[in-house]
Amino acid sequence: MNPTYRIVFDCPDQVGIVTRVGDFISQHGGWISDAVHHSDSDSRRFFSRIVVNANSLEFGIEDLRDKFSVIAEQLSMNWKVVDSQAPKRVVVMVSKGSHCLTDLFDRMRYKEFNCEIACVISNHEDMRGVTEFYGYDYHCVPIDKDHKQAGFTEVERLVENYDADTIVLARYMQIVPPALCEKYQHQIINIHHSFLPSFIGAKPYHQAHQRGVKLIGATCHYVTQQLDEGPIIEQGIQRVSHSHTVEDLVRLGRDVEKTVLAKGLRAHLEDRVMVHKNSTVVLG
Repeated sequence: MNPTYRIVFDCPDQVGIVTRVGDFISQHGGWISDAVHHSDSDSRRFFSRIVVNANSLEFGIEDLRDKFSVIAEQLSMNWKVVDSQAPKRVVVMVSKGSHCLTDLFDRMRYKEFNCEIACVISNHEDMRGVTEFYGYDYHCVPIDKDHKQAGFTEVERLVENYDADTIVLARYMQIVPPALCEKYQHQIINIHHSFLPSFIGAKPYHQAHQRGVKLIGATCHYVTQQLDEGPIIEQGIQRVSHSHTVEDLVRLGRDVEKTVLAKGLRAHLEDRVMVHKNSTVVLG
């Protein structure tokens, strides 16, 4: 696979954005292998993800960033230039549920994600065996319900020591404190076992069963200080009926959860997710 750079940006919508950026790339010999754009009529913003063959350019990524910054400033862009081959470092956090964690491990085994799992952090010992079987570091950091800050201080220390880019909550059943949410804004990904915004908080399948819903789902979203209200990355659903028990909903929901988490994480790792206010544009 040829090495590539991703140019990802959003800016106020206006005439000539694609032409300006395209001309810049072509003037330096750049070969565009993929480009996806979206013009949002409500916010009047333009979103773009452009992939350039790295070997086609006259210079490396630092010079590309330096030269592109001129256009970015002129067009008032939020932007980044990313080396597609540089894997992001991911810390996975889990409690006792194994289905999302082991699904991520299997996908890593088959090289579905371009990332490195730096370690797994849990508030219980239950997932140590399977984590170490797959060859990853495991850290048990208990969270005392009366003194939570001490535990999360250790979590933050581990995340920093492992130089993580992304934190994945693979059914981590603790509320992340506001300071950590702010420090890793739009870098903490959660899988919520419900089709948000319905049934937030604990036991959503029980809530859904009591309401007699005909669809259950799962939501992959960025974590914010507002519980289960962060920007949504991916969602999935499963049709159910009155004949399904709560246990059936939980069982069916697990399949949706792991698939939705994998899709959301992949979009994040590939720099396809762009956050605007409390919403996202996911450039396919």
